Amino acid sequence: MQENTVLNMREITKRFPGVLALDSAELSVKQGESHALLGENGAGKSTLVKILAGAYSKDSGEVELFGEKVEIGTPHRAQELGVSIIYQELNLVGSLSVAENIFMGRLKTKGLGHIDWAHIYAQAERILEELDADIDVRKPVNTLGIAQQQMVEIANALSKDARIIIMDEPTAPLTIKETEKLFSVIRKLKENDVTVIYISHRLEEVLQICDRATIMRDGKTVAIDEISNLTLDDIIRYMVGREITEKYPRVEKEIGETVFKVEDLSAGSLIRDITFDVKKGEILGIGGLVGAGRTETARAIFGLDPIKKGHLMINGEQKRIKSPGDAIAAGIGFLTEDRKHEGLVLISSVSKNITLATLHDYLVSGIHINGSKEQKVVDEYIGKLGIKTPSSNQLTNFLSGGNQQKVVLAKWLLANCDVLIFDEPTRGIDVGAKIEVYNIINQLAKDGKAIILISSEIPELLGICDRILVMARGRVSGIMNRDDADQEAVMALATAQNK
Repeated sequence: MQENTVLNMREITKRFPGVLALDSAELSVKQGESHALLGENGAGKSTLVKILAGAYSKDSGEVELFGEKVEIGTPHRAQELGVSIIYQELNLVGSLSVAENIFMGRLKTKGLGHIDWAHIYAQAERILEELDADIDVRKPVNTLGIAQQQMVEIANALSKDARIIIMDEPTAPLTIKETEKLFSVIRKLKENDVTVIYISHRLEEVLQICDRATIMRDGKTVAIDEISNLTLDDIIRYMVGREITEKYPRVEKEIGETVFKVEDLSAGSLIRDITFDVKKGEILGIGGLVGAGRTETARAIFGLDPIKKGHLMINGEQKRIKSPGDAIAAGIGFLTEDRKHEGLVLISSVSKNITLATLHDYLVSGIHINGSKEQKVVDEYIGKLGIKTPSSNQLTNFLSGGNQQKVVLAKWLLANCDVLIFDEPTRGIDVGAKIEVYNIINQLAKDGKAIILISSEIPELLGICDRILVMARGRVSGIMNRDDADQEAVMALATAQNK
């Protein structure tokens, strides 16, 4: 074992039905480093760390932790060995206090089984103070923002004496300021000799915060190197196995007449007087900071939240939309930001998810489903979008993030909507899958669809959109043509003070 190395995973192999998830994969990390684990969706990253965290058992290979060969097998055993994982979907009980979540299942008692709250609160405050996290340990977790909840998860790991903390897409829901705070915490963890395994698709962040990187492709480890030796293009080439010459591909297309128009839309307590239009073949981007009202606007348009006032026009005809059913009937599709909870039925098959919005098209006598007709269409869209799945009967929760997003896309393409709203369509998917999604969006625009693309990533808006609408505090602060826009101009509008 190399000096200072705290973890060695060698020749790790794992099979699932129809899938070789890991093929002799390797991972070696050192004490007190921030180690990036990178790869496209389906490359094997999550499977590898779930074996380390005890959620999965390996089929073959060996794990060496702190100089000793170990069999992990269960999450409890992983914690005993000093390994904790913070998943992208945080594992907290919202109704319980911060302190209760930090010491979940380990609440100290005194005399006759009474809980020693004074001790628990003091210990929770001590750990959070070490993280420079100013959080009231008595508050319920569901009253905290995502960034603070993440600190509670890190505090929980430290309370168990974790020496290796795995962070899975930790910055996906965070603002720029919150991300900087997380990076400060990671640096503090490293100073205390805690090792961080950092999984992210935000490669610019990896170059900023990580010391070394392990890069995976098709279940194999294809590169291990110091971050200082790698460029962004190097990482992408290792991940996808080829050069990516254009991160934001564009196609020649004709922009036609106005298809969709929003006039003086107000909804909820935030959205006020929103007016914009989208033309045939156009991609309209919507940018703004977290809390600006972008998703709330989309939800109101799609009938998920009630509209207080305003009008929606499609092809010159006013539409009354009070439910998602009304929106679909009017020709509007919505690819939600939260695909796992709102865009998909994860415990249902790929096939059933693809036909979810158009199931009535396959009914016979209003009762029975024409299975052969449904299967023919499903197979067509699996092929058209390149969805990687052993079969159309595979449960959707077993697909990678990028392939889950393609299933959502297939559902709305099949619905043949005139207007498609994409809310953070590339969040949590790798660079190769992103380009595939961009190509699909471009083709939809070329086919004459009116596209609304909501994104927190300004380079994405600048790279893929024809016009960019920027929101601040629930209102439109400006609309720019792509040729007139740059990062500074978008950020200036995003931080504008509405009157």
